[in-house]
Amino acid sequence: MLLWFRNDLRVHDNPALLHYLAHTTPDQLECTALFFITKKQWQMHQMSAIKIDLILRHVQWLSGQLNKFGIQLEVVECDDFAAQIEYLANYSKQNPSCSVVVNEELEFNERQRDQQLIARGVKLVAFESDVIVPKGKVLNKQHAMFKVFTPFKKAWLGYVQNYGFDYISKQDLLPYYIADAPNKTVTIEQDNCSSSWPLVDVVEQQVIPDFLSDKLADYAQHRDIPGCKGTSGLSPYLAIGALSVRYLLRQLQQQHPDILSASDANVFVWLNELIWREFYRHLLHHFPSLAKGRNFNKKYDSLVWLNNNQHFDAWCKGQTGYPIVDAAMRQLNQTGWMHNRLRMIVASFLTKHLLIDWRWGESYFISQLIDGDLAANNGGWQWAASTGCDAQPYFRIFNPIRQSERFDPNGVFIRMYLPELKDVPNKHIHFPHQYLAQQNSKGYWPAIVDHKAARARALACFKQV
Repeated sequence: MLLWFRNDLRVHDNPALLHYLAHTTPDQLECTALFFITKKQWQMHQMSAIKIDLILRHVQWLSGQLNKFGIQLEVVECDDFAAQIEYLANYSKQNPSCSVVVNEELEFNERQRDQQLIARGVKLVAFESDVIVPKGKVLNKQHAMFKVFTPFKKAWLGYVQNYGFDYISKQDLLPYYIADAPNKTVTIEQDNCSSSWPLVDVVEQQVIPDFLSDKLADYAQHRDIPGCKGTSGLSPYLAIGALSVRYLLRQLQQQHPDILSASDANVFVWLNELIWREFYRHLLHHFPSLAKGRNFNKKYDSLVWLNNNQHFDAWCKGQTGYPIVDAAMRQLNQTGWMHNRLRMIVASFLTKHLLIDWRWGESYFISQLIDGDLAANNGGWQWAASTGCDAQPYFRIFNPIRQSERFDPNGVFIRMYLPELKDVPNKHIHFPHQYLAQQNSKGYWPAIVDHKAARARALACFKQV
């Protein structure tokens, strides 16, 4: 039996690992776990350098964790999925009675690869480990996927209340620990560009407990303020499968046993974000064409995007002349992460103010984000562009100046990433051009579009559809 790690870089709450341990004798363990480094495939999927580094750091960490069960992880470098298929097909020929145990991957190319492996005779034994409620279990009265979030959330909560959810605790793994197991940790070359993000064991021991005890009570108030650390910061670990979302819900329930029925409580707001993640993953499961860059709402296929390359370049570099947008893009480019409120602001600006195709923004985000995740990224961009499932109505266009005044009133976040505006008074920081002109300062670029004119243009464009 071969245990193949993919987007599930953990031992905690890993159903494929538990199945493997339960069906393998100790003398069969060594060198029977596998991870592929497929840099060409990652490049084809535009995976960011910082996310790749976080993955490689966790693969090396995972190899040490597997040693505790007597398992040695083999890391194989190959170009792409085609090479993976050849490797595993040859393995199956040489070991015809052996199965390959995996946790399923949601994305379209990954699902196609697994289908090809089965067609080549590989005996895949697959489990689901990326969601709390199994995909396909939350359906409307017509036995179809919900297309609006709120009824999905209600049905999702009802399912968990009625049936609970699977979870594999650390105690469930204790019978399989080997006290005197040899330590044969693999060494992988990394560039450490993700070093400011701790490994997941530190996250479980420190970050999550601190968030639940110190930040969760104020999460509803602070989560939209980019100038303070009010979010959990767990998305990169969920994105690479180093952290289990089922573990997060279990930890939340231990502190708030009635959380599933307490939708009016402040602490429920964080669970609501986890359910949004579930919604987008269930959606991609039911509509795999979303992975191909298709509009969920087909009527917007006829929308005429302007796709001005100079405007797109200015947006990418954070040179739009709107401080909250520019500071957000600098945060992304410098750190590989962006605050969620800011993701909505910059996405709205690109798709509505600049009328640039949401797919351009989706692609750029994936190429930069440490927490790049196809389902959430696609869902978020189509929400902002009004082309998606339960999307923002096309006539609701974020005013970047008002958003800045509301969520960064004193310019704390703006000054973090736009030091050229550090001396601009608070009342001018959100759109400083008139003030800078009076000061005869040329340290900041002009606005590339006028808000009122851009808004009117976007409304006219969308109305044509």
